Amino acid sequence: MRKTNLIILLLCLTSSLGAQKQTETPRPQIDLRGDWQFTLGPDGVNTEQNIRELTFSDVITLPGTTDTNRKGRKNTRTDETTHLSRIYSYVGKAWYRKQVDIPKEWKKKDIILYLERTKPTRIWVDGQEAGKNDDISTAQVYDLTRFLTTGKHEITVMVDNGKSVPVQLLGSSHAYTESTQTNWNGIIGQIYLEARNPLHIDDIQLHPDAKRKSVLVKVKLSSPEQIAKGSKITLSAKAWNTSATHQAEAVEYPLVKSQGEYAFEYPLGEKALLWSEFHPTLYRLEVVINGVDTQAVNFGLRDFTTQGTQFAINGHTTFLRGKHDACVFPLTAHTAMDVETWRHYFQVAKSYGINHYRFHSWCPPRACFEAADIEGIYLQPELPFWGTLKKDDEAANSAYLISFLRKEGVNIQHEYGNHASFVMFAIGNELFGDLEVMQDLIATFRKADSRHLYAYGSNNFLGFGGQVPGEDFLVTCRIGGEAPRSYSTHTRGSFSFADAHEGGYINNTYPNSVMDFSKATAKCTVPVVSHETGQFQVYPNYREIQKYTGVLYPWNMETFRKRLEKAGMLDQADDFFKASGQWSAELYRADIEMDLRTPGFGGFQLLDLQDYPGQGSAYVGMLDAFMDSKGLITPERWREFCSETVPLLITEKFCWTSAEQLTADIKVANYSENSLKGKEVTWELNDLQGRTLDKGNLTIESGLTGLIPIGKINPQISAITKAQRLNLNIHIAGTPYKNSYPLWIYPDKNEATPSRDITVTDVLSQEVMNKLKKGEKVLWFPQRSQYEKLTVGGLFQTDYWNYRMFKNICEGGKRPVSPGTLGILTDADHPLFNDFPTDSHTNWQWFSIIKQSYPFILDRMPAGYKPIVQVIDNVERNHKLGLIFEFVVEGGKLLICMSDLAAVKDKPEVRQLYKSMLQYMASDAFKPDTKLDAASLTDLLSTEVKTNQIEVLKNISYE
Repeated sequence: MRKTNLIILLLCLTSSLGAQKQTETPRPQIDLRGDWQFTLGPDGVNTEQNIRELTFSDVITLPGTTDTNRKGRKNTRTDETTHLSRIYSYVGKAWYRKQVDIPKEWKKKDIILYLERTKPTRIWVDGQEAGKNDDISTAQVYDLTRFLTTGKHEITVMVDNGKSVPVQLLGSSHAYTESTQTNWNGIIGQIYLEARNPLHIDDIQLHPDAKRKSVLVKVKLSSPEQIAKGSKITLSAKAWNTSATHQAEAVEYPLVKSQGEYAFEYPLGEKALLWSEFHPTLYRLEVVINGVDTQAVNFGLRDFTTQGTQFAINGHTTFLRGKHDACVFPLTAHTAMDVETWRHYFQVAKSYGINHYRFHSWCPPRACFEAADIEGIYLQPELPFWGTLKKDDEAANSAYLISFLRKEGVNIQHEYGNHASFVMFAIGNELFGDLEVMQDLIATFRKADSRHLYAYGSNNFLGFGGQVPGEDFLVTCRIGGEAPRSYSTHTRGSFSFADAHEGGYINNTYPNSVMDFSKATAKCTVPVVSHETGQFQVYPNYREIQKYTGVLYPWNMETFRKRLEKAGMLDQADDFFKASGQWSAELYRADIEMDLRTPGFGGFQLLDLQDYPGQGSAYVGMLDAFMDSKGLITPERWREFCSETVPLLITEKFCWTSAEQLTADIKVANYSENSLKGKEVTWELNDLQGRTLDKGNLTIESGLTGLIPIGKINPQISAITKAQRLNLNIHIAGTPYKNSYPLWIYPDKNEATPSRDITVTDVLSQEVMNKLKKGEKVLWFPQRSQYEKLTVGGLFQTDYWNYRMFKNICEGGKRPVSPGTLGILTDADHPLFNDFPTDSHTNWQWFSIIKQSYPFILDRMPAGYKPIVQVIDNVERNHKLGLIFEFVVEGGKLLICMSDLAAVKDKPEVRQLYKSMLQYMASDAFKPDTKLDAASLTDLLSTEVKTNQIEVLKNISYE
């Protein structure tokens, strides 16, 4: 009989969950935290005979790991770029020994050893083997009653982080992978011995019913044959973490002899308080058997269900605004085990509008669930698995793997099932193999615990399998297959080039705020959650390096910084970081709003709000690996498009001419707990100086939750005579909910003709060179086909996840490789942009220009040379890339544009850029400061630049 949950319940009383008054007498414990004797290896020591021969010549502090204690092999490699580097590492068997003194008062007591989180272990007491345990997602509890008599004893624990679990877990699961929390060796969290009466409360499982305002209390007792005649059990519950106090009336039930399992329907009363993201009220249920035992457990009164294709909390439709969690803790390289740290993480995430966490191929500890209970976060833990499940694969030892995962899953349901925050569960990440195995595992877990919603996995079969009967919800990037160059089955806006034509919707669709995922969701009858939304790269912030003061060091960042320095661009690192990051924030906004615009959508799981420092180093977050802001976007601005209520502008494009009638719809995605009926929606069209060009208001007629149509607007732009960037601001009066959209308005007739002293050409002929020698001006659009080996492709969004990884995947799948760039860096005040409003980073008006671009590799230019419009390259290549740049050549002035503007001249923003370039060239401001003679220019245009060899980096989902 498992006793883990009992210990967890006891810890709830003494943890920092709250300062509620303790009413029961805690079971006596011996705290084993502190110094232990320690030795590494040898691996062959397993028997009682030679356990005594081990020499413990070292000391280690627990809770902790070999890394935190600086034991094992010291790392000497300083060029690692796949992930953060462990300063000390160790894989194999490690031995921990401690002397204990069992008091006389513990005589005739049951004694357990509690190890909150570790790797597979074996235990010896006084040299005699006492058991083994390979639970890695839950606490390990050993019954040492027959070994620990009163007096002094020696406990030895062997922890094995080697091949002590199925090998499939070691390289992929976030419970083990070096990319995140690492494969540490040690014991973390609570470590103690505890004495219990032979008759005690062994387990409490709670099944709340929000509609009935009651809770089904299931209690298991040890040694039920010892129950005295006339014994009674008393249940009482009190809300403790809210100002709205409520205490349910205590109820006493007779306790008759049975098999030790009891079920009681305990009413909480009509005034019972519900738990949700808006009001995370927790009750503390106390279970008392007079004179025998007292235990307590926290729970929330809630029903988390599905309603059609959406989720509901207590019958109220909700929308999951999720964050992916890969167990990134750079200072310790293992998961946090305290409530305070997890509360801080959740509070940061909540400040960005997050109400949901998905734990990619791992299950967090008790403290995480407790913190999520308090903060009102909906959790989706997973089994520690990412890979292929096959029923009869002897080579992969599938029987052992499936058995191990089944055991872990049942443990997870049992140990954490009482937590209000535990609402969803999946087998693992991007699974392949036999669907029958997945179905059988979920059937086992459903039978063990009916309190959660279940999915077979997250993004199984990379979404090509579509919806499979038997899942309560579907986490996926797409719903079934799709036609070539089509995105109709997609459930997120961005993809790698390996997964979708030119990276999906956002990178390959003219910018708008109309497109959504309704074509895909029409194929599904359960809630759809967008899998790993975003993955937009941000150039590294090298100032972050100084924050790594723990067991991991960012040699990856150090290496990337050295590469940039070698490329002569280190002085631009901060500019690259800011420009790519600010553009990435806009891309995340676009992806999230596509979700919100989709009627009946279930939610999204970002990858990520936070950086992922592994898998080739994926800097994809607005927050760094420490969950600290990078300063790219404020939480307040992020919540404008990521919160329970978001006003949405629905318009076909962001670039207009003054002769057009700007038309748009306003909708509101309302998943708050309050009706918005009768509220006024105001809108204003403002210029960048804050002046109002037009405004209006609409009234919300619907009191429903979900995506609410509000009405049409037609802002007036006919009076605009000069190209302008405007903002359309929307606000729901009397609420904090607002949003803002950029619009670019151009004069209707913005065609331009070059003046007589400007030659526009696509061929740098001898005739053109002669004009330069005469001191004339030339605007050159090089022909793409002539310079393929000297250019890279045009990528609108920032590169997906990690260039190195998906370059390898694309090449292996014989698919086009992404251009790999991270947006543009522009001096917005440069006179070339006097008539083409722009930010320093990419924005929506650049789409057609960039999509037709082929940036030139300018590595052979001096270190100080900077293009007018520079394209930011990835950390693997570090090319200096020019989209628009200039030279003085043989006394003449040459402006080069590496984009085929003629191919997209139907777009007003393209015509406006062309006009602005010509105006610049015609002005006195056209004064290039870099001189090239004809030979140097010819050399620049004809010498192929070598790209550094990029190492192979594989991904298990594509093998």
